[in-house]
Amino acid sequence: MPSLSSLNDEIIACRKCPRLVAWREEVARTKRKAYQDWEYWGKPVPGFGDPKARILAVGLAPGAHGSNRTGRQFTGDASGGFLYPALHRAGFSNQASSESRSDGLVLKDVYITASGRCAPPANKPRPEELNNCQPYLEREIEIIQPKVIVCLGRIAFERILRIFFIKDSGIKFAHGAACKLITGGWLLASYHPSQQNTQTGKLTVKMFDEIWAKAKELVEEA
Repeated sequence: MPSLSSLNDEIIACRKCPRLVAWREEVARTKRKAYQDWEYWGKPVPGFGDPKARILAVGLAPGAHGSNRTGRQFTGDASGGFLYPALHRAGFSNQASSESRSDGLVLKDVYITASGRCAPPANKPRPEELNNCQPYLEREIEIIQPKVIVCLGRIAFERILRIFFIKDSGIKFAHGAACKLITGGWLLASYHPSQQNTQTGKLTVKMFDEIWAKAKELVEEA
């Protein structure tokens, strides 16, 4: 079976979506004023975490000045600023912050990936772009064989339903919703930790902590 390392090399080299290639590289060239001293990553962002993880967390796509800048999932933006403290409180991370690929962050029992690997304009990948990325997510699942898949947001939730052929099952996205997968594992849904959700109170610290506590429970049931 291919390794995560070889898969990630393939992801980083991907140029399947011309719109996304142009956008991610343009952002990396022009940069945000606050990050003028950074050398932006400007490529597809691979997964990150414990290769033996029992929990796979799936987000939407890299932020233009977050993961597209740092080259690591949920690193250097507000979403990561909400996610990693929660993982740290739950015992899945050795530290509560994630600023760069060299900051010493280590995840335990969690691997973080995304539905789309390139930063999309307006943070909205097109369906065909997500379809191009889906085989990478499928292969990650095949390699890692997680017992629990935590879907961060509706798009990640719908992607996992599609992968497991349960798209028309009537299962609806809702924060905290869980369903059994044909593998014997679990799908667990959460609102995405974006500022749009966290600053409006749609997703609170307590609600997010409950997701990771539930993931711990489901891991033992799977």
